[in-house]
Amino acid sequence: MTSNPSPEEQLRAENAELRARLEEAEDTLRAIRSGEVEALVVETADGPQIFTLQGLDAESNRFRGEILAQVSDAVIAVDADQRVTYLNAAAEQRYRVPARDALGRQLSDIYTRRWPHAETEAAMWSALREHGEWRGEIIHRTHDGREIAVEKSVTALRDASGTPAGYVGVFRDITERTRAEDAPRESEHRFRIMADGLPLMIWVHDAQGQLQFVNQTYCEFFGVTPQQVFGPNWHPLVHSEDLAAYEGEFSACVRDRRPFHAEVRVRTFDGEWRWIESRARPRFSASGEFLGMVGSSPDITERKRAEAQLQQYAADLSDADRRKDEFLATLAHELRNPLAPLRNGLHLLKVAGGHAATFEQTRTMMERQIAQMVRLLDDLMDVNRINRGKMHLRKERLPFAAVINSAVEASQPLMEQMGHELTVTLPGQPLMVDADMTRLAQVFLNLLNNAAKYSDREGHIQLNVERQGNDAVVTVKDTGLGIAADDLPRIFEMFTQLVRTLEKSQSGLGIGLTLVKRLVEMHGGSIEAKSEGPGKGSEFVVRLPIVVEATAPKGPSGEEEKPARSSLRILVVDDNREGADSLSMVLRVMGNDARTAYDGQEAVHVAGEFLPDVILLDIGLPKLNGYETCRRIRAQSGHKGVILIAVTGWGQDEDHRRSHAAGFDHHMVKPVDPKVLMNKLATLQTAKT
Repeated sequence: MTSNPSPEEQLRAENAELRARLEEAEDTLRAIRSGEVEALVVETADGPQIFTLQGLDAESNRFRGEILAQVSDAVIAVDADQRVTYLNAAAEQRYRVPARDALGRQLSDIYTRRWPHAETEAAMWSALREHGEWRGEIIHRTHDGREIAVEKSVTALRDASGTPAGYVGVFRDITERTRAEDAPRESEHRFRIMADGLPLMIWVHDAQGQLQFVNQTYCEFFGVTPQQVFGPNWHPLVHSEDLAAYEGEFSACVRDRRPFHAEVRVRTFDGEWRWIESRARPRFSASGEFLGMVGSSPDITERKRAEAQLQQYAADLSDADRRKDEFLATLAHELRNPLAPLRNGLHLLKVAGGHAATFEQTRTMMERQIAQMVRLLDDLMDVNRINRGKMHLRKERLPFAAVINSAVEASQPLMEQMGHELTVTLPGQPLMVDADMTRLAQVFLNLLNNAAKYSDREGHIQLNVERQGNDAVVTVKDTGLGIAADDLPRIFEMFTQLVRTLEKSQSGLGIGLTLVKRLVEMHGGSIEAKSEGPGKGSEFVVRLPIVVEATAPKGPSGEEEKPARSSLRILVVDDNREGADSLSMVLRVMGNDARTAYDGQEAVHVAGEFLPDVILLDIGLPKLNGYETCRRIRAQSGHKGVILIAVTGWGQDEDHRRSHAAGFDHHMVKPVDPKVLMNKLATLQTAKT
């Protein structure tokens, strides 16, 4: 089974046939001119005829006309002055001029030549002078505006003395062939112009996979010339870690003649490594021949960076969610821990009877557990206030040693419980700081407690203070569990807990170091964590600015502060009966007349009968909430001077605003420190009198 020839193959076959006929006609013309042929048999319209060839008589002219009329190529003869002496039928048709109008006219009246190169015309005349013949390709421009590509064969006609008497030319029209040959070149030229104008790297590989074209954008991106990257020379542009996979995939696509796609790092003109995304498709000729690959490579560096940021954001979000869940579980655990000893303590108080030692030991334990719960809740509230920019320091000029001593004293119970040895080193000269005593002591207490919790029993903890320039540098170092290198950068992040084991039950909420860092920074300082790794202990270094040439403030008098007393009529309102009753008992012990109510409606009724000086009113009450209870009491007659204090577990700024708007005079957050409450009541009584 044979396939039809392609247009290119058919054109080549026709050209070969025409060339053979032209050569045959040229051989005949040469034989006629040389006198080698005396007669010819020519197939004419009247049948075969015999022509004798004797010079240029009429019969030979007739023969010449009959012979050349059969040739499909244009034949034109001119004399030595370029005047036309003969045109065959093909020439008349091609140049659209009758022979009778052309004879005797200059050849330039029929067509003009457009030489492909300036030296072509000189070469033709030189060949005609030396050899009497010339063959080449030129363009004929006719007088009606057409351009005809011709394959031209010119022979010089000489007289008896050998002087050129004229020329005869045979012109084969090769316009279609030229167009067919030029089409790929023109297409390639258009492609190159288009590719160079694109702001996208374009490249072409041949059928063997060798690079053979790159556009201007490609050259500018890599800072190369096309010749520097042709063939396999583009390999050094690709990152060494990516080259093998990239080149292997591309070779496979060339072999399989399938589309190619890859992302790869490349080095640009300025040495920067950037990402590109290369895509290529196989290209084929009209006959289905594989020609190679054409591809493009946009710069996707920014997209890669955005993807990496999104991935990191997703990872951070997932990590934050995980740490949040761990925090909530830890919060529940830490808040439940004190409840067990508190419950046991209550039972001991019930059964201890008059055993004073047991009673005192139990009371001390319960105070410690309550303080632990309060500390946890305070840490939560403090972090929230700092994050919202609502925490304000009450700074005063303090001896730095007083801050450190306060933290050391508060850490002693835990140190003794764990059996640790604590060494404190202070500088010989006093250092003064502008600080919030409570908050700064909280920083070092947190660091000391962490050192105690994360060290095995009977560990060694060092706290060292020294002056460096205008800074006080505090180092808290332990012999505990240590910190892995990967964890050091995130040690101060919210909810970070590096150790979670059953043995370390006092692990905390994971917010302590976050709070420490924020408080240190609010004091104008900095904190750094160090560790040689797990099992090798930890070291925290705090730097704080000191006050140079400060005057020392007056120290404490050393006298024990006596609890404040008052004698007020106080109504305690709380739906937690035990909480209301116990607070009422404390108030009575301190000299006040106290009564209780357990819901809002009862509070309004009791207030109307009791006419209290102060009402300690919970917000979350049954039957009537604290806000509405406050409004109704304010509306009653006889309560003009009553002081209403909101006592609630809600302590946000918005909660303070709401209670004030409802008519409360003060707002206190549970659990209320009895000393703070007694001092406030004493102040209120002083104001009444």
